[in-house]
Amino acid sequence: QVQLVESGGGLVQAGGSLRLSCVAPGRTFSDNTMGWFRQAPGKEREFVAAIDWLGSDTSYADSVKDRFTISRNKIKNTLDLQMNSLKSKDTAVYYCAACSICVSLVQGPIQYDYWGQGTQVTVSS
Repeated sequence: QVQLVESGGGLVQAGGSLRLSCVAPGRTFSDNTMGWFRQAPGKEREFVAAIDWLGSDTSYADSVKDRFTISRNKIKNTLDLQMNSLKSKDTAVYYCAACSICVSLVQGPIQYDYWGQGTQVTVSS
């Protein structure tokens, strides 16, 4: 099973920024929808952001809108999440995901069939 690999997590103070990256060794998802999800302790995995196959259409959870930016580089086969103005409630494990049959934006985690192992983001207040 192809794994996605996330990087860029860490500890940051409230108000700070982090940039997460995701790569898919050995496989390209350049023609598919990709997204970011997060899961805090004791909570369900929740949608954060998604980007369509072309990279021209994006979708965000209300809680991160205007603070986070999702982007992709189809040549490098990478997916990024720029996170600004971080808050303590953003603390979670962040997951990169790909939907191998999707081209338009989807927000339900069940629709994504490839996942990374996650990277921890901790925001201290």
